Amino acid sequence: MRPVRVVLAGAHGHGRHHLGVLRGLAERGLVELAGVCDPRPVAPEDLPGSPARSADLGALVEKTGAEITIVCTPIHTHADLAVAALRAGSHLLLEKPPAASAAAHERIAAALAETGLACQVGFQSLGSPAVPALRDLIASGALGRVRGIGGAGAWERPSGYFTRSSWSGRRRLAGPDGEVDVVDGALTNPFAHAVATALAVAGAERAEAIAGVETELYHAHPIEADDTSCVRVRLADGRVITVAVSLCATERHEPYLVVHGDEGRATFTYTTDELRVERPDGRVETTAHPRADLLENLVAHVRHGEPLLVPLDRTTGFTRVLEAVRLAPEPVPIPERHQVVRRGDDGEVAWRFLPGIDGLTALSAQELALYSELGVPWAGVDLLVGDTSVASYEWRPGLPPADSPRPYLHPVRTLGGVEVTQCRPDDHVHHLGAGVAIADLGGVNFWGGRTYVEGRGPTWLDDHGTQRHLAFRDLTDGGFTELLEWTGPDGTALAREERVVAARQVGDGWALDLTFTLTNVTGAPLVVRSSATKGRPGAGYGGFFWRAPGTSTARTAFTADADGEEAAHGSRGPWVALTGTTPEGRDWTLVFVQDAGDAWFVRVAEYPGVGQALAWDRPLAVTGTLARRVVTYVADGRLDAAAVRELLPRLYDR
Repeated sequence: MRPVRVVLAGAHGHGRHHLGVLRGLAERGLVELAGVCDPRPVAPEDLPGSPARSADLGALVEKTGAEITIVCTPIHTHADLAVAALRAGSHLLLEKPPAASAAAHERIAAALAETGLACQVGFQSLGSPAVPALRDLIASGALGRVRGIGGAGAWERPSGYFTRSSWSGRRRLAGPDGEVDVVDGALTNPFAHAVATALAVAGAERAEAIAGVETELYHAHPIEADDTSCVRVRLADGRVITVAVSLCATERHEPYLVVHGDEGRATFTYTTDELRVERPDGRVETTAHPRADLLENLVAHVRHGEPLLVPLDRTTGFTRVLEAVRLAPEPVPIPERHQVVRRGDDGEVAWRFLPGIDGLTALSAQELALYSELGVPWAGVDLLVGDTSVASYEWRPGLPPADSPRPYLHPVRTLGGVEVTQCRPDDHVHHLGAGVAIADLGGVNFWGGRTYVEGRGPTWLDDHGTQRHLAFRDLTDGGFTELLEWTGPDGTALAREERVVAARQVGDGWALDLTFTLTNVTGAPLVVRSSATKGRPGAGYGGFFWRAPGTSTARTAFTADADGEEAAHGSRGPWVALTGTTPEGRDWTLVFVQDAGDAWFVRVAEYPGVGQALAWDRPLAVTGTLARRVVTYVADGRLDAAAVRELLPRLYDR
């Protein structure tokens, strides 16, 4: 058989592995390395033979008459190079992940259809006979009813791993025509095999087999992408797949998949092709499988028509998961207090470890659970004052649409541990601790519950919006900056928000400093309305809002010069205070401070709550940005007006 002429695009990094494979296949007379496409020089002694070299892949394929092109280049270059090679007349071995987006994947698929050529994707684990063996085992019913597949992987990677190239650890890069997707995260690159293999074992390689994808992305290293993450894939047949991975272990732990059946369990260590089956009667069977080389399989396909092991269309399910990762909120930084940091001789951070991460990924695979469901401290966002946790921030609330889903602070506590927020109380289930909510922004209900309709009163409408978390910036124990998108019920973006939250000790209590800046993105005036502007007197609520515990007794409200709910409600002074007593007899005080001159919305008798009234008695049009700041002093005990006046200069300063 005449050797198949091959061009290698990308001879460094993982490309060195391909050079080794090519050398072995060349010695067997199966291939000839006809060309190398790489902008960096490659030492002649590293190359089998004397291949031609060029930085223009399409021209190199045409010049050499290459029948196969191996694309082993940065993820964001895959689509362009794959299409160039196909249109130049070459079949493909395309490294994983096949593309950086679903659109890029579709471009490659279109070029395949146009040219009639073949594309093998470099998910090497799918070349193992263990995968069809495990699928047959599941189909035979030997494991009973399978409820799901869990995947786990924990490797160690030094800090230099994320700075080895311009695209390492990036979600996107600036390109000549704008940003380009990279998606170089733990789930989509180093542990991409775990995702792809789990989908293959489940028989869900194609996108239509997937009903939904949940992602949780984190990073301990100061990078854009995730180094610690998990995903749950819900399949159309009701089964689930979870994969939990990290690059912050103290040592390498071989990644694996575990198939949970009610009559047995199978564990597949895909890096070693070992399959272990545990029966209910205690019997354990372990088998080791060989692995086919994907390039050799592609050569056999080109020469003899042998079926491809990993054709591109078998990876659309993986790309569906990658797309969910690409579109997910930015990975959440893991505060350094949860890490073990090791420095090099130069004093720079050389390693970042997450203690117990190997056990945590294993627990996720066992329970088919996400990190946030396993009580992991770094999976949540907590505010600390000194060493005291004073507030938790729920940035991914699982709420029904009628509650106008949005991030919120709850529970919030005094330094003495008294809880001073309430979430989803029976009287108003859409009251969510402390946060930002507007009854009507551009005709969309971002408050939750019924919408006040003039002439009809409170009415259930399908007009509820969502505040969608996009990213955290500068997340520390003392606060964060968050980016959010306010979208209507149809998903249309109305506004972008930057929310800055900080906690600091003041006297015997602490201050929660919250600033939100809304930017209109509609291109037309965006109007803030309230129920009051539609005919319901006194119901001007909308803006920052704090729901206090309804179980508190002896509730009072006061301002600088008046006492009682009636006097405080609608006042426009710089501050208003709310106090109460817990069922256990512990007093608390909240002091709300502003400088915008908005009216205060105050409730005491019906329920305890204080907030801004951006549209107290007339609509407020937002053409550009709307910015507001409220500082809330959280104290044990009962303060009076004199005590508040003394604290005021320390609470609200610019």
